[in-house]
Amino acid sequence: MEFRHLGNSGLVISEIAYGNWLTHGSQIEEDAATACVHAALDEGITTFDTADVYAQGRAEEVLGRALKGQRRDGLEILSKVYWPVGPGKNDRGLSRKHIVRGCEASLRRLGTDYLDLYQAHRFDYETPLEETLRAFDDLVRQGKVCYIGVSEWRADEIERALKLADEMGLDRIVSNQPQYSMLWRVIESEVIPASRRGGLGQIVFSPIAQGVLTGKYRPGQEAPAGSRATDETGGRFISRFLEDDVLERVQRLVPLAEEAGLTMAQLAVAWVLQNEAVSAAIIGASRPEQVRDNAAAAGKRLDADLMRRIDEVLGDSIRRDPALTVSPEQRP
Repeated sequence: MEFRHLGNSGLVISEIAYGNWLTHGSQIEEDAATACVHAALDEGITTFDTADVYAQGRAEEVLGRALKGQRRDGLEILSKVYWPVGPGKNDRGLSRKHIVRGCEASLRRLGTDYLDLYQAHRFDYETPLEETLRAFDDLVRQGKVCYIGVSEWRADEIERALKLADEMGLDRIVSNQPQYSMLWRVIESEVIPASRRGGLGQIVFSPIAQGVLTGKYRPGQEAPAGSRATDETGGRFISRFLEDDVLERVQRLVPLAEEAGLTMAQLAVAWVLQNEAVSAAIIGASRPEQVRDNAAAAGKRLDADLMRRIDEVLGDSIRRDPALTVSPEQRP
């Protein structure tokens, strides 16, 4: 495993992180989830990403039990707050109340007394940014959180947060967690430059485009049984990539991966790690062998010619519009 600093911070994380967005507590049984976590540990992965909203808290519980007995200071445990976790008006968003109570609940579910990184899961237009940043800063001062970050924030939102933190003398955000892959590059034109100026690292999710970049989805064919596309929740997120033109172009990447001596999944993960702005790529899995396959992308370098040929193959199927990064105008 290779390791990188999280942005300009002193925190070092594994360049491949294990995440349980759509798997733990929902798509797979706990014993399978535990096997995947243990496979990640065996591969040298030390960074584990989750969120309170994943399976309505069950994902944090499963991850906490799977990591029980591991040396806590040898791990980096990341979670998030924003999306609804209950029926109440204050069970969502980035108010002081929800951030503080959300952190306490996540710590209980994960079975730990601190989070290495606590992230604002979206931007909250209904809460003053000063209130949000002060609440996060308080958690840092209390020792419940080591670092703070955001997820899927736009460039101007990141810049506002950094400016305000400096003016108020608060702890600065050190990371952003966006979607990023060969097919989804909406952060490249604005978010990455703003993050570089502010010292943020990117912890990217869906580097394999929810499985599309493995090549298992074929143009004109039904999705494989048991795949994410057939799952009610996962299917909503993957549908944007299931157009026949996109799937046909992905099939044309297969010989490029073979030429590089990589599986398709390894090629996809290695591709995002070529970007120096990326601190880690989050992988998900339902089987230990998927973890091992993805983790083998660590440290792989793709030469400039291969990167160019990938761009030529994917062409106009690549999404680049920064406006596609969106937070709800009102709390859900």
